[in-house]
Amino acid sequence: MDKLLIHGGTPLSGTIRIDGAKNAVLPILAAVILANSKVTLTNIPHLHDVVTMLDLLQQMGIQVERTKDADTLLFDANNLQSFVAPYELVRTMRASILVLGPLLARYQRAIVALPGGCAIGSRPVDLHIEALRQLGADINVSNGLVSASVQGRLKGANIIFPFISVGATENALMAAVLAEGKTILTNAACEPEVTDLANCLNAMGAKVTGVGTHRLVIQGVKELSGVNYSIVSDRIEAGTYLCAAVASAGSIKMTNILPENLLVVLDKLRDMGAKILTGSNWIQLDMAGKKPQAVSVKTAAFPGFPTDMQAQLMAVNTVAEGTSTITETIFENRFMHVQELRRMGANIHLNGNTATCIGEEKLSGAPVMATDLRASASLVIAGLVAEGQTKIDRIYHLDRGYAHIEKKLEQLGAKVERITHKISSSKNRVVLPDPILKSD
Repeated sequence: MDKLLIHGGTPLSGTIRIDGAKNAVLPILAAVILANSKVTLTNIPHLHDVVTMLDLLQQMGIQVERTKDADTLLFDANNLQSFVAPYELVRTMRASILVLGPLLARYQRAIVALPGGCAIGSRPVDLHIEALRQLGADINVSNGLVSASVQGRLKGANIIFPFISVGATENALMAAVLAEGKTILTNAACEPEVTDLANCLNAMGAKVTGVGTHRLVIQGVKELSGVNYSIVSDRIEAGTYLCAAVASAGSIKMTNILPENLLVVLDKLRDMGAKILTGSNWIQLDMAGKKPQAVSVKTAAFPGFPTDMQAQLMAVNTVAEGTSTITETIFENRFMHVQELRRMGANIHLNGNTATCIGEEKLSGAPVMATDLRASASLVIAGLVAEGQTKIDRIYHLDRGYAHIEKKLEQLGAKVERITHKISSSKNRVVLPDPILKSD
């Protein structure tokens, strides 16, 4: 099991390039199932979850080919042989449920094991299933399997989500694009990753309007064609490096990133004392060697403060001047990083879904354990500013959402080392090769 060793105390400085978004590429990979001709996807991030999804698609019979570009793959879903997503592949990745909608829409049947992923809350798939049932699917859930089928095409429906769900919105959207008639999704998620999926589907020939709002209108079409599409850049990866720069009193520039997808995060970092400049596809941040000021946040669906940035901002607050509160409204179990931050000297108190953080002058390096994807990122940030050495165990969580994080941090001057335990892989799997790190 890989570990990270971090020697803290060095302000981050330099330029890095942000990868494609994990939360955008996974549903778009599922959407490949819908295309009747070849699909080329670029700006694919080098993540463990991406490899898992590629394994799943290939097991179904989808042809996946490398191209000369390290972040580009070619897909052909015309010879699908299996409609099953088995537990051994989906147990580590929540997004695997997203193949359910596309399989039903194009092939009228699917069997998907109930997925796993980070243990940050219940995140039931009930909304996914109910939305697909409203589109005409016959669905049975038993023995850990979701078995679904439909006679002929799915039928358009007026679906009102009781609360905003990114995954349920994506599954319903992908199912509805090939349904007969019009579908309206009300109270839909409008995160940039959902918008990216809708844009990709429209490029394939779908008719989706209201993109970027909480009301999506989908006029079903009979088929979708192939497309050459570039995945949107990862706002959460960018926000994580920005938080690391603020905590370490550093100065960094990031390219291949859309600032408009990070406005609320940028506003909070400005409140912490950061000087931030932006361009069409870049962000530059400078702390001028100053300690951050504490800020309070409350997570919310987009365009509010993202739950996926909560742990990282808390790590900054542990060394900020002043007292802050962080209220988590999305997931009921997303404070598991608090205990590990306390091991490093953080002064954090929990009361229900609110954490109060009193900034300390310094943290101390310690052995800590990652409990989920974003929690692991918070421990990296804490390790970068702590005195001495921090050893982070179970960083397979980290690898689900950050490509070669130690190499990017080294580009920014950090002292980070990965202790690797190699695991053999199947001869037939298509794995993205290591990218050449770029700064522009």
